[in-house]
Amino acid sequence: MRRTPFLRAGAVLLGSALLAAGCGGDSGKEATATTSAAPATTAGSSTTAASTATTAAAAQPTSMDEWEALWAKQRDAVVKRIKDNKWGKSADGKTVTGPSGFTIDLTKCPAGWSDTEGLSDTSIKIGQAIAQSGTFADYGNIAKTMTVLFDYYSKKGTFKDSLGKTRSINYIAKDDGYDAARTIPIVDELLDSDKVFAVWTLGSPNSLKTYDKLNQRCVVHPEALTAHPAWADPVNHPWTTGPMAASYATEAILWGSFIEQHINEMPPGKFKVASLVINNDFGNVYDQGFKGFLANSPVLKDRVEYISEKIEASTPTVTDPMTTLAAQNPAVFIAMVAGTPCTQAVTEAAQNGMHEKVKYLFEPGTCAPASFVAKEKVGGDGSAANGWWVVNPAAKDLKDPSQANDPFVKWARELLQSAGIDPNSSGSLGTGFNYGWPMVQFLQIAGQLDGGLTRTNMMIAQRAIDMTHPYLLPGVRLHMDGNKDAYFAEGAIFQKFDSAKQSYVNQGQVIDLDGKSSLCAWNQTTARCG
Repeated sequence: MRRTPFLRAGAVLLGSALLAAGCGGDSGKEATATTSAAPATTAGSSTTAASTATTAAAAQPTSMDEWEALWAKQRDAVVKRIKDNKWGKSADGKTVTGPSGFTIDLTKCPAGWSDTEGLSDTSIKIGQAIAQSGTFADYGNIAKTMTVLFDYYSKKGTFKDSLGKTRSINYIAKDDGYDAARTIPIVDELLDSDKVFAVWTLGSPNSLKTYDKLNQRCVVHPEALTAHPAWADPVNHPWTTGPMAASYATEAILWGSFIEQHINEMPPGKFKVASLVINNDFGNVYDQGFKGFLANSPVLKDRVEYISEKIEASTPTVTDPMTTLAAQNPAVFIAMVAGTPCTQAVTEAAQNGMHEKVKYLFEPGTCAPASFVAKEKVGGDGSAANGWWVVNPAAKDLKDPSQANDPFVKWARELLQSAGIDPNSSGSLGTGFNYGWPMVQFLQIAGQLDGGLTRTNMMIAQRAIDMTHPYLLPGVRLHMDGNKDAYFAEGAIFQKFDSAKQSYVNQGQVIDLDGKSSLCAWNQTTARCG
């Protein structure tokens, strides 16, 4: 079953009406209207999406006790739905079924495969390949949060399953330096030596190099720490689940829609849009998605001259490519990067004149935490980052002073501090909660299904999840629906950095994209879906 995906890189045009409701301009006034996007179509296909809207969300719990009570109620509802529908492993052990046609053929698993490998009566062994060195080392802070979070819930006895076994998470994080060549042997080691229950990966090239093997080995590959569209493939890669964000291709479309919305502010005639692109599977999705939007946009296709400079992920500085781009006098600049280049793009733009001359400068969602552009990183009074925009995937920020009284943010900060970790030191610490909290829920739900905690129950728990995520802004669900919806969370909000406040300020309301992205059978040869 292969479907042409909505919001596919280079294939879809979202109407600018989406931005009319979802994004304010320089005035900073929030749009309050609810509107629908123009129907989105892919090249050579019919309309695949319903309306996309921005709406005000219901209030969230005001204390951690209220949060925990809500989660318990929602977990019970997910468990009930799974049991009522009799989803799970068949009596003969050959098939797993789930919502909306989701299936796994267990006869394809290797000889000797175990549904409970990585589990003992007292522990759950989870492996992680993650950058802890190099230009992407900041993302290693995700692992720090995971360790603290899992230890907290393990000590509370949270992971007691239906068979009466109470386990603790044994989280094993290994440094791959964001080098896919290092990720491969690490994953092999986690599988063959550590014999883990599940394997986590970070990075598009790293995950693409290993997700075939993990699916062939029938090993849980949860919440890939990357927003590449390839993870939305429950048919061909049922053991891999996607990110806490809409895909990079979707973000590229939102950039294009923003420029359409602000077309009257651009220079007359032809104007330039420049980008700095990491030259790998990650950056190229951004780049191709944006090119595709321009080619299909009746507003921009004859107005925009798109120029880009590519860098390798290991490039120590971005001075030369940023200088080259500055010399082109672009009207808009978009950083399609991650890690250290997030900050470097900002500092270089301040030095080469782009910060003063370019009308709109964008950081990518991978750089959304304010710590990447805070004054501690960019230097001086922090004014180098003032006015930079970002399409935040609707995540909260531990460092944002305006969110200091949010009960979950407050609790998360205190939890890190109790472990001797400064919550302001990296925005990736917050990303650890964004991805770690759902894992806590999946394990609890899976454990309450028939047979207790197993790999197959873990997959059903993920594919049937429907909960309120405390680290996502109100209006975005933690929701997946088998073969119908393969994205955990699909939301976005435009923000602009205020250096005086040292935080991003919302420019409009959350854009709800839940259920709008179709499946993507990624072809690594053509670098396209389908």
